[in-house]
Amino acid sequence: MLGIILTIVMGGLIGWIAGMIMGTDIPGGKIGNVIAGLIGASIGGHLLGEMDPVVWGVSIIPALVGTILLIAIVSIVLQLLHKRR
Repeated sequence: MLGIILTIVMGGLIGWIAGMIMGTDIPGGKIGNVIAGLIGASIGGHLLGEMDPVVWGVSIIPALVGTILLIAIVSIVLQLLHKRR
């Protein structure tokens, strides 16, 4: 149970850091940060595999790279959808 909570906290931190690096707000606030961080960690893990450092079961570098990639894609899609209106 504690492992799941720590992973969620790490997902939120990764999402928040990635949003700061990208200079954009993640839709959904804190919940959006957690979701983006968890999905981004999964994407980064599939693309880059496991790398050190690992904190609370999350490989930091792949998680951050995956989350930045996810934020970039979501930002592009939202801009395209906004242009159509």
